[in-house]
Amino acid sequence: MSEHRQQAFTPVQLGPITLRNRFIRAGANEAMSLDGTPTRAMVKHHRDMARGGVALTTVAYGAVSERGRTLPNQIWLREAIVPDLKVLTDAVHAEGGKISMQLTHGGSFITSIRVKGRTISASSGINKAGLLCGNLLQRGMKEADMAEVTREFVRAAELCREAGFDAVELHMGHGYLLNQFISPLSNKRKDEYGGSAENRARFPAQVLRAVKQAVGQDLAVLAKINVADGVRRGATVEDAIVTGRLLQDAGADMLVLSGGRNIESGWFMFGSNMNLDEMSKVLAEQKLTLAMIKLSQKGVPQVKFRPMYFLDYSRKIRAALDIPLGYLGGVSSMADVETAMAEGFEAVVMARPLLHDPELVRKFQQGLVSKSGCTHCNGCVPYIYHPGGTRCIENPPNDVALNQQPARMDGI
Repeated sequence: MSEHRQQAFTPVQLGPITLRNRFIRAGANEAMSLDGTPTRAMVKHHRDMARGGVALTTVAYGAVSERGRTLPNQIWLREAIVPDLKVLTDAVHAEGGKISMQLTHGGSFITSIRVKGRTISASSGINKAGLLCGNLLQRGMKEADMAEVTREFVRAAELCREAGFDAVELHMGHGYLLNQFISPLSNKRKDEYGGSAENRARFPAQVLRAVKQAVGQDLAVLAKINVADGVRRGATVEDAIVTGRLLQDAGADMLVLSGGRNIESGWFMFGSNMNLDEMSKVLAEQKLTLAMIKLSQKGVPQVKFRPMYFLDYSRKIRAALDIPLGYLGGVSSMADVETAMAEGFEAVVMARPLLHDPELVRKFQQGLVSKSGCTHCNGCVPYIYHPGGTRCIENPPNDVALNQQPARMDGI
């Protein structure tokens, strides 16, 4: 076993926790919650990840407030669901894994829920993400709004601690609220929270610092950031380095390096184009939503998947920062894992290959396979709109009934 291959299966320390190896299941929407509560399907999904050898599995999109959801059924953190969350964390711990909650606020990126008044964002104006559900306008946040959202993130993190989570990951990428401050595509402010890359990252860093102060003795505090937005006039890798330094100073225990924005550059995020054929099947009865998605894909670059598609960007961030970094973006083989270790990243972060095979890490370690069977066709993505939740289309369908039952039931 090569030095870097062996390293991938050694423990790593993230703040107050130790991971058993260097493999993290990325936060990617499972669509396995009901009325804001995790379902039995979600428990099975993350238990399977831990059973398959993943060291840290990330629950995607835990909204810090009811208003912060993007989709109607997404988890939003509140005292009433702590027992359901405890079922989820207990299931992962029983398999020897650790579990993180991705804490998010959609800001203006609320695509399927009509909210009262204007959605909040870094700046005011037309809300193109909300047009489909009637959220036509957004307003720039004031200091009082920032203080309230900070409290919401802190309270959500405290609830995660109560529910037995080992870590929280603050989502600062992909066009959600904290990224709406970081990215010049959204942030047009003229005050101390706008303009320079340092100013644009100021509020997200304040949020992370507050969360770290509240729960950092007990939970690892991670942040997901963009290595770049991937489009003209968007944030650059140089901006990401500035953001990373501020988050490092604020106390982040690891940065997960992603990229792209949901609206402007989904192809950059996934390293390949949307699977419109599968999207058409899943959204056959939701014709308006499907039409808007198809319209959004007009004129986008045609991108062929290549392994490690964020490496050039992430390598620059690695050279500039001392903080632990999780490499994300096109890891699909043991050779890719070894490359990430050789490049100095502390962990590899995957979603699609693990959705294809939750046993992948164990199979890598035992030498049963050297490459994932995932083709990165993005057929899994449309299933965030399916009642059974997300799945690899090369695998059998999910049990829809399991996704209609809250986690807090007997017989899990």
